[in-house]
Amino acid sequence: MTSTVLVVTALEDFTADRVIGALNEREVPVVRVDPADIGPELAFGFRLGPDTPVWGGRLRTSSREVEVRDVTAVYHRRPTPYTTRFQHLPQQPRDFTVAEARHGLGSVLNGLHGALYVNHPHAVTRADFKPTQLQRFAELGLRVPPTLVTNEAEAARKFAADHGRVVYKTFRGLPRSDDGHTGAIWTQRVKPDTFDDTLAMTAHMFQAEIPKSGDVRITLVGRRVFAQRITAPNGALDWRQGDWDELVHAPITVPASIEAALHNYLDSFGLVFGCFDFALTGGGDDPEDWWAIECNPNGQWGWLPDAADIAEAFADVLSTEVRKEVAG
Repeated sequence: MTSTVLVVTALEDFTADRVIGALNEREVPVVRVDPADIGPELAFGFRLGPDTPVWGGRLRTSSREVEVRDVTAVYHRRPTPYTTRFQHLPQQPRDFTVAEARHGLGSVLNGLHGALYVNHPHAVTRADFKPTQLQRFAELGLRVPPTLVTNEAEAARKFAADHGRVVYKTFRGLPRSDDGHTGAIWTQRVKPDTFDDTLAMTAHMFQAEIPKSGDVRITLVGRRVFAQRITAPNGALDWRQGDWDELVHAPITVPASIEAALHNYLDSFGLVFGCFDFALTGGGDDPEDWWAIECNPNGQWGWLPDAADIAEAFADVLSTEVRKEVAG
């Protein structure tokens, strides 16, 4: 038996590459797989029965092979959607094939017995809704901006009247267009005189604008905390909108009460890792300066100045499970 880390992600994934590199330095066996490669490039045979109460069998790519019962940890990043693999098919066979792959291969890979998932896709799904995140932040004692979720123009006007400057945020990013490109709708200020009956068509999220002095990205991996204050030179409302090369990063100490709340947040969703965004209204020494905005349970961190240290933290968490198995 060779204890192995399974990395589930697309072929081109710079963030996963960093973690795999750190695992390779520890000489930890790693198998990388993209479930959407199902076909000649990805074959498998899993068995279950009276004498084998957990799924076992081989998973084989063009370059690697692993017995799934040897997988002790899974780094589940960003695999290609099955729909991409079968997009050439007519709708009915496409939908059928996608569902069969997801419920067959996907179900086995998401239920490996005794494996640590960073993060389990089901946990990511539970934690991936902004209204749920904000409520959990508030329950844990973190400050959150006054927020309205509505499809009523009059409710939005009253909210703006009560809070003055108001911003609009999407719940999700823009889906891919027909030509395969993705886009974004950044956080933006809105005026109540633009609210009309078209708001009734879907849900919208409005927040009171926080007069922030900067932003903070906090990356938690296991019990380790990495925090960077981010300052946009032009004072942009949403730092993601401009040139990332012009952003100013600086390490910042997270108050103990904030850190404790974030660990409790991850624990409550069954997460091992998360990327948290905060707005600051002061220097950051006082917990009252910190306003919780959101948590991406599968966030990007490869672009951060401390990315190498974060990769090592991932490797520590994943290889710990391998060491436990070997020691046992």
